[in-house]
Amino acid sequence: MASVIEVQIPHSGSVENVELTEWSVNVGDVVSEGDVLAEVSTDKVDTELESPAAGRVAKLLVDEGDEIPVGTVVALLVDGSATAEEAQSAVETYTAS
Repeated sequence: MASVIEVQIPHSGSVENVELTEWSVNVGDVVSEGDVLAEVSTDKVDTELESPAAGRVAKLLVDEGDEIPVGTVVALLVDGSATAEEAQSAVETYTAS
């Protein structure tokens, strides 16, 4: 079964919440480590959320416009070679636990 990689909003200084303003990827997209996944905004700065690893986007967990606390898991990645069925199974197993 494919392993799941969590994509979290990283901690940055005294920021407690961010707004996810725009996704740059869709479910099923293959990404490399460091690729931009989304744009996030605080009251002071706009920044890019980068992929922590290479893989396939399996699930987006928040919507554009959502305000979320730092540390929140916003997306799930699986191995880039995983089939759609393997990715779905991995996400179902992850969300069930």
